[in-house]
Amino acid sequence: MKSVASVARKLGIAFLSMLLIVGSLVLVAAPASATNYEVKMGSDSGLLVFEPSSITVKPGDTVTWVNNKMAPHNVIFDASGIPGDKDLADKISHDDLTFAPGESYGTTFTDDMPAGTYTYYCAPHRGAGMVGKVVLEK
Repeated sequence: MKSVASVARKLGIAFLSMLLIVGSLVLVAAPASATNYEVKMGSDSGLLVFEPSSITVKPGDTVTWVNNKMAPHNVIFDASGIPGDKDLADKISHDDLTFAPGESYGTTFTDDMPAGTYTYYCAPHRGAGMVGKVVLEK
């Protein structure tokens, strides 16, 4: 009877050790979770700016632009202001105008997009200096 209990205890310890090792490997190998960043279109004080005006992201992160004040707003990426081409600029731009506070849209920056600075602007307020940038780091 003693030998059965001893074997069971050793098997239990071996099982728990293996579970601990496998669990540790899963935690180490787990990818970093993506982050959602919010950029206000129009400052709380009513200025025609993106707030924050610059944001740094990693692949998988999403930037959500939220209409805050002084509508209408949109987000346009210019091919000459990004590390990609016109097709990429068109793909990640949001030319539909937002009118109501709280309206939003987002862009997820993926691993297949080139690293670098992505400059964007609000078409109705570009002349007033409403520009921003997203820096994609890999």
